[in-house]
Amino acid sequence: MYLTDRSAPPKAGAADQGRRRGPVSGVAPVVLVLGTVSLITDISSEMVTAVLPLYLVTTLGFSPLGFGTLDGVYNGVSALVQLTGGHLADRVRNHKLMAGLGYGLSALCKPLLLLAGSVGALGTVLALDRTGKGLRTAPRDAMISLSTPAGRQGRAFGVHRAMDTTGALLGPLTAFLILRAAADGYDAVFGVSACVAVLGVLVLVLFVPGRRRAPDAPGAPEEGTAGRQPVRVREALALLRLPRLRALAGCAALLGLTTVSDAFVYLLLQRRAGIAEEWFPLLPLGTAAVFLLLAVPVGALADRIGRRTVFLAGHAVLLTGYALLLWAPAAPALPFLVLALHGVFYAATDGVLPAALAGVVPDHLRASGLAIVGTSQALARFCCSLAFGAAWTLWGPGPALAGSAAGLLCCAVAAGVVLRPADEAR
Repeated sequence: MYLTDRSAPPKAGAADQGRRRGPVSGVAPVVLVLGTVSLITDISSEMVTAVLPLYLVTTLGFSPLGFGTLDGVYNGVSALVQLTGGHLADRVRNHKLMAGLGYGLSALCKPLLLLAGSVGALGTVLALDRTGKGLRTAPRDAMISLSTPAGRQGRAFGVHRAMDTTGALLGPLTAFLILRAAADGYDAVFGVSACVAVLGVLVLVLFVPGRRRAPDAPGAPEEGTAGRQPVRVREALALLRLPRLRALAGCAALLGLTTVSDAFVYLLLQRRAGIAEEWFPLLPLGTAAVFLLLAVPVGALADRIGRRTVFLAGHAVLLTGYALLLWAPAAPALPFLVLALHGVFYAATDGVLPAALAGVVPDHLRASGLAIVGTSQALARFCCSLAFGAAWTLWGPGPALAGSAAGLLCCAVAAGVVLRPADEAR
């Protein structure tokens, strides 16, 4: 069982759409359009994400346990819905439709944040927003994967994640500027976020191709018109019989159990380095900037030297960041170092994991396969958020992070054993 250690050669009968190159060498035009949609949507999402931890903890008075519960809901609901979104996209053979429903639902939730002031109301709105994310993630990644030859999967996902991260870079900056300029800052952030989210949906509807020709042979009928029967739940679940898919899903879950959420990392860094509250929304910019710079080259590197190697190295980098938060002196350079390591971690893992599935899952079940792996990782991170929030409340931030770091070290070693390198068939 291995993480597609090196890329497979392109299939002989790949669709023309996957062969065409866009302005970025080796990347299909649909990848660039989807990247634009993600860029716009991430501006909207990260505007909210950047201010939400501080808004909940300082304005609404949430405890770390309460925030950890909401943060877990924010990620856990998305995880559960990913399976539904992935299966339905494969079943109706229209990935754009399911992605559009997901983006649209998330856009509708943004203005509702203006009305939510209690734990229950916020939890409901965040759950609906994450339902939208869960519906769109697997179909979107399936469109990227199916439009790209196997040997360029890492690069294609790297380009998409770089564009996505550009939005993650602009979102917190926009939130920061709005908070400084508006008298009722949080409400203004939520309102502008809703408008930007609608723009992302419009770009998806207008510019992403509606149907993809089946990649099995040139001139094959379009999706949903003829040929293959609709994908059944039993057929999607049968993917778990694939040893390599089980290995990927298991290791993604194992490592997710000890990966502290971004929001907690930023709260820990703020307290450790004594960063003023007004600068808190800018902390995600450090992670996003490094991710943006490295997503494409690291994705291409994974295609060349092996995705397993890059994936595990990314978790080693994250472990180094945890060690700095625990034991490094509160020097001026500490925030820059931690955020840089955080960005490297995402560049080495976020696009590499779905890229590894190109040679594992059949084309007509690609969204379902992506959903299985993504769900296993997201559910594990949901559990981690709950456990970390509880540990922080009971024992304090230091012991909570130390426990996560020790767990991550053990899980990374275990994942290195399970994801054995392979020199034979790709």
